[in-house]
Amino acid sequence: MRRNDTLWKGIIEDLFDDLLKYLYPDAENIFDFSKGFEFLDKELEDLFPKNEQENIRYVDKLVKVYHKKNGEQWLLFHIEVQGYKDPEFRERMFTYYY
Repeated sequence: MRRNDTLWKGIIEDLFDDLLKYLYPDAENIFDFSKGFEFLDKELEDLFPKNEQENIRYVDKLVKVYHKKNGEQWLLFHIEVQGYKDPEFRERMFTYYY
């Protein structure tokens, strides 16, 4: 599988606060934007080495954000940018979920 989504990944990083505000109308009350975000996709990739060809996992963006009212809590978002028809997409998303 070719990974041609580098531009999308950059856009997500650059505009992640706007993405949260779009997805959550009350994002300003939920997330502590002053603490910023930490992108953890490299750490997750390390859990699934590419040499395991039978069990390949592709991660676009995994982001740590902070909850505003409950102190330090980590909310992890897995963002999948899908730009092509993939008959295995549903199964792959279910596998990521569990």
